[in-house]
Amino acid sequence: MTRFIDLPQLSALVRAMGAGRFMAELAAAIEADYLRWNDFDKTPRVATHSARGVIELMPVSDRTRYAFKYVNGHPYNPAAGLPTVMAFGALADVDTGYPRLLSELTLMTALRTAATSAMAARVLARPRPARMALIGNGAQSEFQAIAFHTLLGIEEVRLYDVDPAATARLRRNLARAAPALAVSCAASTAQAVRGADIVTTLTADKTRATILTPEMIEPGMHVNAVGGDCPGKTELHADILRAARVVVEYEPQSRIEGEIQQMPADFPVVELWRVLDGSAAGRESDRQVTVFDSVGFALEDYSALCYLDRLARARGIGTLVQLVPPPGDPKDLFGVTLADPAAHPGEAPRITADA
Repeated sequence: MTRFIDLPQLSALVRAMGAGRFMAELAAAIEADYLRWNDFDKTPRVATHSARGVIELMPVSDRTRYAFKYVNGHPYNPAAGLPTVMAFGALADVDTGYPRLLSELTLMTALRTAATSAMAARVLARPRPARMALIGNGAQSEFQAIAFHTLLGIEEVRLYDVDPAATARLRRNLARAAPALAVSCAASTAQAVRGADIVTTLTADKTRATILTPEMIEPGMHVNAVGGDCPGKTELHADILRAARVVVEYEPQSRIEGEIQQMPADFPVVELWRVLDGSAAGRESDRQVTVFDSVGFALEDYSALCYLDRLARARGIGTLVQLVPPPGDPKDLFGVTLADPAAHPGEAPRITADA
C-alpha cells in the first residue's frame, strides 16, 4: 500500500510540531542530503511554458529512493482565486519502483524553500544577522520570515509589496505566528532594504524585473533571491551579480532559470554543496555582498519527501491507498483488477460505462 498525505493531514502535522521546529528539522535534512551531493542522479527540471505560466516536473534519485515533484507557476492565478504555485509529488523505492509515498507539496514547497533559504544564509550571511527585508509579501513570505527568525535569530523584518493588502495580511499572520519578531512596513523597496543584513526577494511576475538595483545594496548584505525561477524571470539588476559572490543550487539549471541567466555562460558561480562541505568559501569578508540565486532544486523536494515519509510512519499519519495492484500473480493484471467483482469484496461501487 502507498501512503497518501493530503493538505489537511500535512497542515495538522505542521501545526502540531510548530512551523519553526518543522522547518528547522527539514533544513537539517536538506543540508544532510546536499552534503552527499555526488550520491544523486541529477537533471534540470523539465518545463512546459505558456503565455500565462509554467508547469514543471522535477526528478532526482540516489541508490535507494526516487522522487519527483509536479509544480506550476502561474502568477495571474490569484485573480481567479487559485494559488500561484500548486504541487504534488511521490517517493518510490529504486530497487522495485514501488511508490512509498504520494503527497501534497504545495505547502511543503513553501516550507522547504524557506528552510533552504535559511540553511544557505547560515553560511553566506554575516554572523548574527538581526534585520531582514522581505520584498514581495505573497504566499511564501510568512514561511521565510519564520524560518529566518527561528534558524538565524532574525529580530526585525521590514516588509514591502506593491499590494498593501498582501503586506497587511503578512503582518497579521506574523503577529500570531512569531510574536517576538518585530515587524514594520516600508513605503518602498529602497526604504525596506536600508540597513538590512539580509534581503529576501519573493516577487512572482514572469518578467525580467529589477526589484533590487545597485544603489540599494550595502556592503556585507546577503541577498536571498527567490522569486526568479524560470527563463525570462529575474529580480536583480545584473550589476548586483557582477559585484557579488553568487551561490546557486545546481548550476546547469540555474544558468537557464536563475538570476544568472542574465550573465555570460562563463560568469563565475559556486554551487551550494561545495560551500556546505567546505570545499569552497561562502562569504569571504564582512563587507562582501553575497547572493543566493535560488530557483528551487529537486534534491530539496527529495529531502522533504523523505523527511515527511519518516515522520508519517513514526506518527501513523496519512491514508493507505491501493495505488498499484495488490499482491497476487504479477503477470495477471486483468485477473487482479477486472475479474469477477465477487472475488474482490470491499471495492468501490461499480461505475457503468456511460457514467
